[in-house]
Amino acid sequence: EATAGPSLRVDGVEVIHFGSNDYLGLAADPRVKAAVAAAVDQYGWGGGSSPLILGHTMVHQELERRLAAFEGTEAALVFPSGFAANAGTVSALVGTGDGVFTDRNNHASLLDGCRLSRADVRAYPHGDWRALEKLLDRRSSHRRRLIVTDSLFSMDGDLAPLTELADLADRYEAMLLIDEAHATGVFGSGGRGVAEHLGVARRIPVRVGTLSKAMGGVGGFVAGSQLLIDWLVNRARPYIYSTASPPAAAAAALAALEIVEQEPDRRTTLLGRAAELRERLVENGWDIGRSASQIIPIVVGDPDRAVEMASSLRRQGLFVPAIRPPTVPEGQACLRISLTVAHTPEMIQRLVAAIGHS
Repeated sequence: EATAGPSLRVDGVEVIHFGSNDYLGLAADPRVKAAVAAAVDQYGWGGGSSPLILGHTMVHQELERRLAAFEGTEAALVFPSGFAANAGTVSALVGTGDGVFTDRNNHASLLDGCRLSRADVRAYPHGDWRALEKLLDRRSSHRRRLIVTDSLFSMDGDLAPLTELADLADRYEAMLLIDEAHATGVFGSGGRGVAEHLGVARRIPVRVGTLSKAMGGVGGFVAGSQLLIDWLVNRARPYIYSTASPPAAAAAALAALEIVEQEPDRRTTLLGRAAELRERLVENGWDIGRSASQIIPIVVGDPDRAVEMASSLRRQGLFVPAIRPPTVPEGQACLRISLTVAHTPEMIQRLVAAIGHS
C-alpha cells in the first residue's frame, strides 16, 4: 500500500521505499491534486473515445502545446502511456525494408517497437557507439535507418552517448530517436532531459518522454517537427486505436510541468543527493556499474543473494527491490535504488548504514 511521500506499507508495516519513480515528489503535490480534482469536476474521468474521434480535448491540446514549448520543438503528441509512445513511434517510422539499430539494454517498449516494425533489427552492445558505427558502416539495402536508445537507462542508471550517436546519425543519414522517460524533469538546466544536459537536443529529431515518472502522473509524449507529429497521428497504431488518456491526467501533467519549470531546485537537490549516495556506496566497496543518475544499481550478480539482501533491508524498515534476470542480463542481478527528492539525508544515511560494506 503506497502512501504519500517516501514510505510504503507492506503487510501492515511502514517502510521507507527506494523503488519509486516519482523522482520530484509531484504525484502527491497539492497543486497537482487540485488540478486533477478541478478537471474531474469539469470533464469527469474517462477519455470517452480514441483521440481521433472525441477523446482529444482542449486540455490535451493545451498540454501538447505546452510540451512542444517546453521541448523547443514545433509540436508534440500525447499518448496514453510511455510504452505506447515508444512502441507506436518506432513502428510508425520504419517497416519492412528498413533497418533499426537498438541498444541491447533499451527499455522493453523500444525493443517491442523494433520487433513490431518488421524492420531489420540490429542490436549493439550497451552504450557502445563504436560497435554501432561498424553496423552502420556495412553496406545494406535498407531504405531508411533508425537509431533508438534510452537517454537514461532504467536499470543501469547510466547515460547514453548522445553526442556520438548524433554524430553517427548525421554521418550515416539515419534518424535518431531517444527515450527520455527517466530523465525528463530531472536532467538539464530546464529539466528537458539528457539531450539538454549534453547540449545536443536540437540534433535529435524524435524525442520521447513520459508523464508518469518525474511528472508524477500518467501518459507519454513525443516531441518533434510538425511533419513528424502529423505522421504519427495517422500511422501510430497505439495512438489511433487506444482510448485517449483522461482529461484529468492531462490537467495533472500541465500542473506538474509548471512546477518542473519554476522549481529547478527539486532536480538539483535530487541529483546532488544521488551523487553523494553513489560516492558512499563506492567507498563501501559496492559495484554500481556506470550509474550517473538517481537510479543506482548495486550489482551483486547472484539472484539469490540479491533477494536475501532485499529481505534483510525490508526487515530493517527499508524497501529496495531486487532485480533479477530476465529484467537484467544473467550475472547482473542487483538491488535497484531509485532515489527521489523526498528522501532526506537521514533516510539516505540509514540506507547506507543498513547496506554496509561489500
